[in-house]
This record gives sequence, structure tokens and C-alpha cells, in this order.
Amino acid sequence: MRTATLGPAQRAEALARMAERELDILVVGGGVVGAGTALDAATRGLDTGLVEARDWASGTSSRSSKLIHGGLRYLEMLDFALVREALKERGLLLERLAPHLVKPVPFLYPLTHKGWERWYAGSGVALYDGMSVSSGHGRGLPVHRHLSHKRALRVAPCLKKDALVGALQYYDAQMDDARFVMNLVRTAAAYGADAANRARVVGFLREGERVVGARVQDVEAGGEYEVRARQIVNATGVWTDDTQALIGERGQFHVRASKGIHLVVPKDRIHSTTGLILRTEKSVLFVIPWGRHWIVGTTDTDWDLDKAHPAASSADIDYLLEHVNSVLATPLTRDDVEGVYAGLRPLLAGESDATSKLSREHTVAHPVPGVVVVAGGKYTTYRVMAKDAVDEAVHGLDQRVAECVTEDTPLVGAEGYKARWNARAHTAVRTGLHVVRVEHLLNRYGSLADEVFELVLADPGLGEPLAAADDYLRAEVVYACTHEGARHLDDVLTRRTRISIETFDRGTRSARECAELMAPVLGWDADQVDREVQHYEKRVEAERESQRQPDDLTADAARLGAPDIVPL
Repeated sequence: MRTATLGPAQRAEALARMAERELDILVVGGGVVGAGTALDAATRGLDTGLVEARDWASGTSSRSSKLIHGGLRYLEMLDFALVREALKERGLLLERLAPHLVKPVPFLYPLTHKGWERWYAGSGVALYDGMSVSSGHGRGLPVHRHLSHKRALRVAPCLKKDALVGALQYYDAQMDDARFVMNLVRTAAAYGADAANRARVVGFLREGERVVGARVQDVEAGGEYEVRARQIVNATGVWTDDTQALIGERGQFHVRASKGIHLVVPKDRIHSTTGLILRTEKSVLFVIPWGRHWIVGTTDTDWDLDKAHPAASSADIDYLLEHVNSVLATPLTRDDVEGVYAGLRPLLAGESDATSKLSREHTVAHPVPGVVVVAGGKYTTYRVMAKDAVDEAVHGLDQRVAECVTEDTPLVGAEGYKARWNARAHTAVRTGLHVVRVEHLLNRYGSLADEVFELVLADPGLGEPLAAADDYLRAEVVYACTHEGARHLDDVLTRRTRISIETFDRGTRSARECAELMAPVLGWDADQVDREVQHYEKRVEAERESQRQPDDLTADAARLGAPDIVPL
């Protein structure tokens, strides 16, 4: 394999290489589906390119509930095929593909009615566990259990005593969604794919009716490349219709955006040893363990405003607080909220007016010669979506192509992870880091943590935590730029780390320290450091202002008060 490094030099080389030859497949869109498609294509031996207009996972794929799950509520909708498929993928990720990134997480489902509800909900959760085991990849998670009222309150003392008569506890899995996508991209690069972020498709090349390539603008350095490809895969999520419009063709289906917002609160605000899943009148509400924090979400509302920066309004925040407080003995207030983030689900437009009822199934189409479109779906089933997209693209290649092998292709960092976990005490002695720090790094980087340890051994100062965000080491900021494709301060504070949602200052107190660590790697002078910090501060202030607005329209206008691109 080639190196899995995504530093500045590798990005420039990837863009140049893509323009030098005709690719078999060019994937447009660097979210989880696009990254997964690039990995699928590369591991079949296809000459593959991947471009993303902004940063890896900067859209939907960094703003999810951070869950890898079968979708328990889809059982109630009798969508057994979707649940079975998702549970198989959950098991593969936990056991084989990404055990360093995907971890089990318990959830408590409070019961509010005696008798029938325990039978009804218990039957559903039992079926969920049974389908997981029958997939052949579900034995790594504990099975569900029934809890009495007293036992449930012992597990989750945060709950009001009259909010439940008993409970069920079951397991799903979670991950850091942005880090997962970045690791997918690195894995694709390791198998030969050329990948470049901040590379925007601004048009397509045609020969008659056939699309034969794309015009790609280097958003960082300027200039435009013509990248020729035998097949192009449009994996741009909520931007699917916009990308199709660049071709001048109306798509065979439309993608509708549904906004979901999440709140992040400190761990001590909710006294529980388990996550919670609660029913609302529209959907379900999760309270998800997240390190030293909880994630509370999500909403499900139609969104037809700015797709790049969906805004959370004051009404959205009130909705979540009202619903979670309905079961909490000690209510949460606005002052408890550290972070807020909003994302857009790409749903296939259908007959239903309610986005919560639109399909989470995915669709693959070949609308014009040379272009495959993949859309819809859910994060957990990205690998299946990628396989289907490449299968469809292969029909347009006049050659025999190998079958999909991603079911047996671990992500970078997975190989050797368990052995390094077992040796974590020895690693702590060798590096001078506390064993808790070593565990933190192993759970973020897997066996690639060795590369972070090398930075610390070469410069012990990088082994120190960030002054205003001590969950993260200074070395992680440098590594984000040298190996993980970070190009701007926002990339590091929002996606390579989660400082932007895990601190009450939203990362503003860490901004200058991080920018100064990034500067030598990315060639910034003092003026550029200042611009990066100012841009980030303006983004945070615009988001705070949007969250004070009463509705989507005013929140969107406030969020757009901050510029999108950092000036060079």
C-alpha cells in the first residue's frame, strides 16, 4: 500500500496526478458515502479519484448523532430489510472494519405503561438482538435486559421517579463521525486513490451526450484542473440536485434536506451510567454518552435554506430542552449547553410532506452516460451504498472488474489496534504520557497512534494538553495537518477534534494556540494566523447569534453573517 498520509504535499500531488490521466472513477463528494465509494473502487483495482469542495465530512457526515445503529424505530415501521442490513454493518464495523473507532454504547428505554408496553417494546428489542446475532456479526454486544423501576433508577438516577414504571436496556454503537470519514479517505488513499479536499467541481466535461470528466477548482491555491474519468459518481448528499444541475440534466429523483440539531452538555449535568432513548410525538430523542459530555438530539424538520451551514434556532433548542426535561429530575437550562450543532439528512423526496416519514433507503441511478448518482440512506449503511454505486459504475466500464472486498478491508488504524491496547501501560512509560492519554489516542487513531507518539518523542512539548481544551494534546493539532488533511483552523477545532462543541467558549480560547501550531506545517505567516483566528471567532459569533433567533429564516440569516472561506 501507499502511504495513508493526507498532508499538504500529498494533496497537491493528488490533484496533479488526477489531471494527468483518465481515471476509471472520479467520486465527487467527501462525506461518508463518497469516501466509502472511493475506498470500494480503489480496492477493486480501479484507478480512482476523490474530490471534496470543502473539508472531509464538512457537511452531513460530521453533524450526525454519532451512532452506528440498526435503527430500532424502523422495526416499528416494519422495515425489516433496512434494520437487518444496518445491524450487519454495525457488527462488521465493531468486530472487523473499525474496532478502534466504533464502540458499544448502552441505552435505557423508559417504560411508562404497565403490562402491555413491556411486552410490546420487549418483543421489539428481542427481535432487534436476534436479527443482530443472525447477521453473523452481532455477538460482540450484550443482549438487552429488563429492569424494574428501582433498578432503572439505580442505573439512571437522573430520571424523575414518576417518569417511568420500569425500563429496557439495550446496546448499539457509536463513533466520531468526522474522524471515521477521514479514516475512510486515508484508507482509500492507502490503496491508491488520489484524494483532495478543498477541490470544488465547477462544471463537467462532455463529449456528445456522455459526461467524460469534471472541471475541478483548487479552492486553496487557485487554478482549475480538467479531470477526465470513464465514470463519475455523484455522492454529494443534500447537494445532489445542485451537482446534477451542473451537468444540465434533471435527476431521476430528488433529495430533500431534513434538519437535525443536537445539544452538547457536560457529563455532570445528567447523572446516569447509560444513554437514554425517549419517545417524542414525531420521532425519538437520544441522550448519548460522549466522553466527558452528553449529546442530546435530534430534531427532524424540513430545511430549504443554506445547505453549507444549517442553523439551529432558539425554537430548536427549546424543543430539545423541553422534551429531555420532561423526564429529568434536575432540568437542563440554556446555561448548561456547551455546544450546538445542526446537520442535514439527505432524504429521497417522496409523497410524504413530513420529513420524518421519508425513506432512509438509498437509491442508485445512471441518469446520463458517464454519471452515477447515489443518494439517501443512513450513515451506518454507507458501505452498502458505496458498493451499489461502484457496481452501477462498473456497468459503464468496458472491462472485467473484481467484486467488492470492503467487507474484509479494515480501515487504517484497525490492524494491530488490540495488541497496542494491551500494551498501553508500556506505551505510557515509553512516551512519558499518562496511560489515560494513551487510551484516548488509541481510541482516536488506533494503531496510527504510533505516529502521534513519534511527534511527542521528537518534541515533548507536543505531549502537553491544549491550555483551554485539555482533552486534546498539542501533538494532535500538528498531526491533523501533517497526516489528516486539515487545511484551516475550523477543520481542526470542528472535525479533527470536537473542541468547537465540547467547550463553553466553543473553541475560541484555543483558536490562537492551535493556529500557531498549524502555521509551520501549512506555511502560514503571522497575518494568516490572525486571519484564521478572526475567521473562526466570526463563525462562532454568527452561530451564537443564529441560536438566539426565533425561527429558521432569521437563524439562517444570522449564520450567513460569517464568511465561508478563510482569505489567503
